[in-house]
Amino acid sequence: MKAMVLCAGLGTRLGPLTQKIPKPLLQAGGHPILSFILQNLKLHHVQDIVINLHYGGEQIRSAFGSGESEGLNIIYSEEPALLGTAGAVKRVSEQFLDEEAFLVHYGDVVTTEDLSAMRDSHLKQKALLTILVHHRRRSNSALEIDENRRVLNFHERPPDSFWDTTESAWVNSGVMVMSPEVLSYIPEGAHSDWPGDIFSKLLPKKRVFAYPLTGYRIAIDSPERLQQWQRDMESGSFTGCPLRQLQ
Repeated sequence: MKAMVLCAGLGTRLGPLTQKIPKPLLQAGGHPILSFILQNLKLHHVQDIVINLHYGGEQIRSAFGSGESEGLNIIYSEEPALLGTAGAVKRVSEQFLDEEAFLVHYGDVVTTEDLSAMRDSHLKQKALLTILVHHRRRSNSALEIDENRRVLNFHERPPDSFWDTTESAWVNSGVMVMSPEVLSYIPEGAHSDWPGDIFSKLLPKKRVFAYPLTGYRIAIDSPERLQQWQRDMESGSFTGCPLRQLQ
């Protein structure tokens, strides 16, 4: 299985922390976010990885290089203009067309999830798309699922009225396994995001499934979350291992 790690975002919600470095290079425990993402991919036999770049791209390229010394094959996709979380994947679609399934991983999400098991579930269900999900009170991207974990509906940036009647919901965890067929639903050369533009197009196929989180997961999208990740390391709640910086 191949993977794409989305690392082109500006990281503006992190304020001064990302004024000089891109978000995937923010550190906890002396290692950057991207080191932990790559290590978990490697643990699950994902060796061919595409990383998209925009803000601070040269820093990421310099830090991780080709990945050869760690048994990885990393290639980079430069985006002069941001294409969004789905548009970025479309731009390099030729990398995934011959795959039975491939993985898309947000570049600010740290997880110890068993990605091999997630892939196996995707293939067993003959899914078009499998989304890692977790329970949370309030989120930008909520899902409704049935007893078979089939996704019935998406709620992107749901209003307060949604949460007023929902104690907790399944929400998008930022890791997806997908079949190459998904690529045909993404417009060519245009900005598009998975939750806002693509998910709803896939629902009529009735082959979109949720995969409930079993491991650790945190999105480093604010200074508070970065601090929480550091505390989780210190307490032992997070036990992921970093891939050393390659260059």
